[in-house]
Amino acid sequence: MNDIKLDKTDLKILQMIENNARISLKELASANYMSSPGVAARIHRLEELGLIKSYYTEVDYSLLGYNIKAFINLEVNPKDKVTFYPYIKDIPNVVECSCVTGDYSMLLKVLFRKPEELDHFINELQQFGRTKTLIAFSTPVEHHPLALDKI
Repeated sequence: MNDIKLDKTDLKILQMIENNARISLKELASANYMSSPGVAARIHRLEELGLIKSYYTEVDYSLLGYNIKAFINLEVNPKDKVTFYPYIKDIPNVVECSCVTGDYSMLLKVLFRKPEELDHFINELQQFGRTKTLIAFSTPVEHHPLALDKI
């Protein structure tokens, strides 16, 4: 954990918040045998340290018709990243973009309603380099927190 010093209570609070970002201070305090102001101070410290970056809601986009989840490998020339990064940030269907090692330099996670939309997007992407697309049939393990108490 780099130079950040955390105790078991910090880790438990982090775990509980990651499992349920809407958990109340009262619940956190009770589970950690602390006062609500004490928990609030710890959470504030974790935010200041950058460990808690944001709070968000996980939406089931398939219920909104976004049934095509794909992972696109993209080979981007390093000199083109200056234009690629702003471009990709503006594409609403891109839910994640990571710079990776291997045969490709970028890995994109995208959501689309129709195959034609995905096909059109891939054609646009090819201005930056070659692509390789994988379409997910199912996701047996969706995003879930790292078990901090087991590390």
